[in-house]
Amino acid sequence: MQYSQFCPVSKAAEILGERWSIMIIRELLMGARRFGEFQRGLGFISPALLTTRLKSFEEQGLVVRRKMQGGKGFEYFPTAACEQLRPIIIALGEWGICWAREHLLEEDYDPELLLLYLERSVDADQLPGNSTVIRFEFTDLDSQPLWWIVVEPGRTDVCLKDPGKEVDIYFKTTVKTMADVWMGDRTYREAKAAGELDMQGPPALTRNVTAWLKPSIFAEAPRTVVA
Repeated sequence: MQYSQFCPVSKAAEILGERWSIMIIRELLMGARRFGEFQRGLGFISPALLTTRLKSFEEQGLVVRRKMQGGKGFEYFPTAACEQLRPIIIALGEWGICWAREHLLEEDYDPELLLLYLERSVDADQLPGNSTVIRFEFTDLDSQPLWWIVVEPGRTDVCLKDPGKEVDIYFKTTVKTMADVWMGDRTYREAKAAGELDMQGPPALTRNVTAWLKPSIFAEAPRTVVA
């Protein structure tokens, strides 16, 4: 879209104002590098549109595309220009917490997106041993109620099927409750006291869950609308 104005806001909007553009930048800054990782974080975007947007960002100097070593695909890396959008994306999210959260719908609580965020939030250095298996049971899901996160040296993965390893930590809750706790709208203690979250595992991990499962970057953002 061309606004044909010299105003820098209009020129920025020409780059970032297209559908899905801000979301793709969000994924880049959150660590998505491969095409499939972008699709996991973006959900309903079509592969053709994602390809178009990434190519456009490459032409505009926001993305560098590199061929994967030993593979047929490509990886995408944010440039300095893209990194300078980080505080803008964070500010946009903080604005959304204050002014747009009331518009959340039940269908907005996507378990696949939640597990992707939780996977990215695991701090393996804070977990003992070489392998940790975390199981989530979502009581509000009829289809696919069980999810696993497997943490191993150098990688963390979400599994839709039982990985066949001993589970170290169990979460039993709803998707919304887990999302609200991770986002910082509620604490683990509040959710447990309300009977909406059950967490079982070694006390060293369950008592200090935020040390190894880092909360959202918006957890400390103000929730009160400023007049």
